[in-house]
Amino acid sequence: MHIQESGEMYLETIHVLLKKNGHVRSIDVSEHMGYSKPSVSRAVGLLKNGGYIEVSKDGYITLTEEGLKIAQKIFERHTILTQFLVSLGVDPAVASEDACKLEHAISDESLNAIKKHIQK
Repeated sequence: MHIQESGEMYLETIHVLLKKNGHVRSIDVSEHMGYSKPSVSRAVGLLKNGGYIEVSKDGYITLTEEGLKIAQKIFERHTILTQFLVSLGVDPAVASEDACKLEHAISDESLNAIKKHIQK
């Protein structure tokens, strides 16, 4: 099943929050992303039905193996693109915001080239 850009953003957010706090619920995602509770609830339902997350009876969200795989890929893309833009002199906050937009559209080939360039 192909996941949309918005789904990738939700998975990345859940991943970041899990790493930061050790647990995450829909309200945490809502606050972190600045989205309404109903929007997050709908997205959580779609991600759950798609097999990307699991939600406990207490409302705690965990990533499935497939969800974690996607979240880690998007997080890595975000990190690499942010580092690259900062190395070009872009303000870190702007670089992070721009990386968020680019991470979903850039090809693996271009990302790998940037990754190699950064490692030099």
